[in-house]
Amino acid sequence: MKKLIFAALVLLIGGCSSLNTGWDYNPEVNFTQYKHYAWVPATKEASAQYQLNGLLDQRVREAVDADLARKGYIKVDAKDADVLVNYLTKLDKRYKVDSINTSLGYSPFWGPHWYFGGSLQNNTQVKEYDVGTLIIDMVDAKTNKLVWRGTANGVIRDYKTPQQRIAKMNEAVVGVLNNFPPKPEK
Repeated sequence: MKKLIFAALVLLIGGCSSLNTGWDYNPEVNFTQYKHYAWVPATKEASAQYQLNGLLDQRVREAVDADLARKGYIKVDAKDADVLVNYLTKLDKRYKVDSINTSLGYSPFWGPHWYFGGSLQNNTQVKEYDVGTLIIDMVDAKTNKLVWRGTANGVIRDYKTPQQRIAKMNEAVVGVLNNFPPKPEK
């Protein structure tokens, strides 16, 4: 079962297409104070919610590290960090229902419909698909309070190679961290 969940999560973020991203933050926080970051240390309690091992974990961390380094943040030990980084992945089932009505004939009073003794046909298709979500949290290391959260979600696509999955993971992380730190409001 764990292998199945891991495989789904690898496809989850590695295969997001048409990403929807968003973020929220505490507007009272001065984000210029954050220069050094570390990953939230793994705990047994967090293992139930956070992905703590495997290829997905490695890819998320490498993508976040690369994006934060590009923005000038320095990775340090947790005891020396200004902000702590953590992430969560989840997989949701979604359904799309399409109904197609077919008709023959025409009535000037009622529009298209079966006329002259025909019958109305209705074809309904239900498609199940998976939507993956990546959530990245930034926690103030001194107060231990969440100060910023970014999300990306998209329909799962099955990419065949590790390189394709890494590229999609990088795309998802860059999309999530696009507004970190938040731009000051004018």
